[in-house]
Amino acid sequence: MATLLYRAGRWAFRRRRLVGGLWLGVLLLAIAAAAMAPAGEEEDLSMPGTESQQAFDLLDERFPQGNSQGAEARLVFQAPDGQRVTAKENRAAVEETIGSLDGGGQVASATNPYETGAVSEDGTIAYSTVTYTADVVDLTEATKSALEDAADQARTTGLTVEIGGSALDAEEAPGGTTEIIGIAVAAVVLVLALGSLVAAGLSLLTAFMGVGIAFGLVSALAVPLGLTSTVAILALMLGLAVGIDYALFITSRYRDERAEGREPEEAAGRAVGTAGSAVVFAGATVFIALVGLGVVGIPELTKMGMGGAGAVALAVLVALTLVPALFGFFGRRVLPRAVRKAGRPGSGHARAAATAAGRPGLGTRWAGFVLRRPAAVLLVAGLGLGAVAVPALSLELGLPGDESKSVETTQRRAYDLLSDGFGPGFNGPLTVVVDLSESTDTRAAADLVVKTVESVDGVASVGDPLLSESGDTAVLTAVPETAPNSGETKDLVHALRGTASGIEAETGAGVLVTGMTAMNIDISEAMSDALIPYLIVVIGLAVLLLMVVFRSILVPVKAALGFLLSVGAAFGVLVAVFQWGWAADLLGIEQTGPVMSLMPILIIGIVFGLAMDYEVFLLSRMRESYVHGASPGEAIVSGFRRSGRVVAAAAIIMISVFAGFVGMSNPTVQTMGVGLAAAVAFDAFVVRMAIVPAVLALLGHRAWWLPRILNRVLPNVDIEGEALNKAVPASPTVPDTTVPDPAPGGGRVRRLPVGRE
Repeated sequence: MATLLYRAGRWAFRRRRLVGGLWLGVLLLAIAAAAMAPAGEEEDLSMPGTESQQAFDLLDERFPQGNSQGAEARLVFQAPDGQRVTAKENRAAVEETIGSLDGGGQVASATNPYETGAVSEDGTIAYSTVTYTADVVDLTEATKSALEDAADQARTTGLTVEIGGSALDAEEAPGGTTEIIGIAVAAVVLVLALGSLVAAGLSLLTAFMGVGIAFGLVSALAVPLGLTSTVAILALMLGLAVGIDYALFITSRYRDERAEGREPEEAAGRAVGTAGSAVVFAGATVFIALVGLGVVGIPELTKMGMGGAGAVALAVLVALTLVPALFGFFGRRVLPRAVRKAGRPGSGHARAAATAAGRPGLGTRWAGFVLRRPAAVLLVAGLGLGAVAVPALSLELGLPGDESKSVETTQRRAYDLLSDGFGPGFNGPLTVVVDLSESTDTRAAADLVVKTVESVDGVASVGDPLLSESGDTAVLTAVPETAPNSGETKDLVHALRGTASGIEAETGAGVLVTGMTAMNIDISEAMSDALIPYLIVVIGLAVLLLMVVFRSILVPVKAALGFLLSVGAAFGVLVAVFQWGWAADLLGIEQTGPVMSLMPILIIGIVFGLAMDYEVFLLSRMRESYVHGASPGEAIVSGFRRSGRVVAAAAIIMISVFAGFVGMSNPTVQTMGVGLAAAVAFDAFVVRMAIVPAVLALLGHRAWWLPRILNRVLPNVDIEGEALNKAVPASPTVPDTTVPDPAPGGGRVRRLPVGRE
């Protein structure tokens, strides 16, 4: 692979105008396709195979007229203190507000609460349901303004009026203040790490190129593939993070090669052949982990995985082709200022300057510190991550609704008013679907279901059953006494389903419990059940891939255990912030509750790939030194000296990008931002920078041992570029930096035991 990528890097350098023009053309096409494509719409989560989904499918089949795809709004009215909404003047104001909407614009209907009984028992709160002929994304601004204007007009009479439902929902577009701050931090880190504005700008430019194409394609395919705004934001988040990092790794290696005296084209080829090989492997691990999310069986999670995987694949292609092409455009300006002033690359002064600029004393000193106290470093780092992970033991999964929105939004205030007026379970009603096709007495069966549901503890009220036109299906609504995300409501759903077998045995009627609350419960339970198997698959994949890359048994096992620690600590942070409310105000999170059920598996998939990035880039330099004769300790120091600074910079960039999305009001994006930023921080700075060198120091030569049978079976991917060194003659100006073999017998290059060559 290294030789093939070496040739690709040289070709891209020589044909830089062609490569740059092709990528620019692809970007313009993606932007044009996105601009011409219709806007996508947000879709409800579905989970094929669950009872909730079976009930929804049955409703689609037998109540097609009742499954309108139009948007819906709830106008919630609260009377002034000491008054009732049923008072003459308040009733007149409410009915006038409803009348101003009914039949206007895209409105299909607006119910009168005094006719439908939508008034609280104490008479202080009432609501009207407004349905529309168009879905959310097709509602015009005039229609939304009419709804808001009607609410404002009612407020002038002294009523409190809030708007719930989906009508005012809008896809949040990226590009807010926090995202810009995150990118600005990434730019500053790039400049400090590379010592060149041009090199930093090159990394940002290529990342933006890949992200622009990915975002354009997701937008263009939103309608045909049913992609939501969350898919687009995840693609943007991952594309930016890995795009900057991959360009940084290849740029850093290119500068090292130039400092050793190689000509620009040769340096570009070798950078792509070596660092590019690591980029391909790291990108492949992220891609596989994200595509693997499809095995969970949740369509939305599958789409998120595919969108993120596509963005990562584009980032890899851009890094392998556009980055070396830009080396040709920018020439020596990619090099650090000190190297450019020192003279021709490869000269004595230039190499000295490059060494001073590219060999961070802090990384070397830290590696030396770990080598002197490996057991203490391992103990402190392991116990620290374990302590942070403790909250994860109380992890609760759920899906957010209007209750998770900011209290500054009218949707959240409408939710609270309805909860106060009609009970906490009103916002999460359960739909009971009765299949009467096998029942001999449909009316008796429907009545029995109503009585049975009413008798279950935790049910506040049960509505009258609604029969389908053919009479083979009945639908009734059960309102819980508790809030949608509470554990009591979850127990109620299971209790209702537990009564189904008795009803079916007595009447032949099938009973299914559904509704968005039941669907959310089913999805959360399915995600909990899939979490451990998915984690096992990911860990197994990590061990196998790293075994292939590093020709070792213990290095992959150590990497897998470190990955578990960083993921556990990230889950601990999620629980502490989103369930317990620690630092929630600081992050702008106003409502605590269960962690989003999609997040654990999504974070495992993403962090798995990102963790492999740092493992590969750091340990490949260590193994490269070890293969060429360095002792285990010297190899660790060499790896930190040559890659530590770049890995640290890459981690800070990735953390900044992820943290930049915490400021968005979308709970899904907020949770992803916090979880991914925490996971990357723990993995890069605790696991890879502390635990990894400590374990390698304790293992010594044993770290790089591989049984003979595995050495014969496993393919050799050669990400260090050994085949490249044999196929391409070294530059005569490259100094001999081989480390003498400390073992008895001497020699420049160690012939490794089985599995080390």
